[in-house]
Amino acid sequence: MDAPRLYLITPPISDWAAYPPLLNAAIATCDLACVLLRIAADDEGAKEQIVRALAPVLQKHGVACLVADDPQLAARANADGVHIEGAGPELLSALRSLQPGRIVGVGGLKTRDAAMIAGEAGADYLMFGGSASGEPHAWIVERVAWWAEIFNVPCVGYAHDLGAIGDLVRAGADFIALGDAFFADPRGAGAALRDAFRIASMPETIQ
Repeated sequence: MDAPRLYLITPPISDWAAYPPLLNAAIATCDLACVLLRIAADDEGAKEQIVRALAPVLQKHGVACLVADDPQLAARANADGVHIEGAGPELLSALRSLQPGRIVGVGGLKTRDAAMIAGEAGADYLMFGGSASGEPHAWIVERVAWWAEIFNVPCVGYAHDLGAIGDLVRAGADFIALGDAFFADPRGAGAALRDAFRIASMPETIQ
């Protein structure tokens, strides 16, 4: 089985200027699949400026750039897709408006039924856990293992910290999502991602 790739979730961004060097460091360090931009700006023009500034930094290296919760912004600013919370009408609307040309992922799936509904609706991936959700590590591992054993739609396991990665790899996650574990690591971006990539590639060494 191939090692899972890494998926970064940014803190809420109101000023994009600090992010290109962080993202370039991430790309240079590991097998980065995707970055989910969480936008804190209120003005629509400012939101679009942030995405248009950061998306090309990723896309020129083949890394997907997703936007949180706003399909229209994703399309308008030329992002690669959107991440929606929950398997409700917002997901169905995003699927209709963005597929097949762009990615539509989904998280915030509190029950197994919600996960199956999202998968059957046509989501490109499911995420268990997340930056803003309170699910404990054991719950995330259990859901990843259940999903990976039965279903073909890729799943993302959210790692609260670097020590959580090994369990998620062994459970069968296709992607490992990192939020504060990357962006708030006091050692800096490169060290955090080197560790994350090493653990994801060799989970048998981490117990």
